[in-house]
Amino acid sequence: MKMSYFDDTDTLYVEFSSTKVAETKDLDERTTLDLDATGEIVAITLEHASQ
Repeated sequence: MKMSYFDDTDTLYVEFSSTKVAETKDLDERTTLDLDATGEIVAITLEHASQ
């Protein structure tokens, strides 16, 4: 697992695997999921992470 925080956009990116992303889904206005070809979660992005 690898986490990256981008201060300029207040975004947290959490990568669970290095598998190629096949699809990105919006969970809500602040959260997206990156999925691989089999539907497993590759990463999650949280916008406005400090709130």
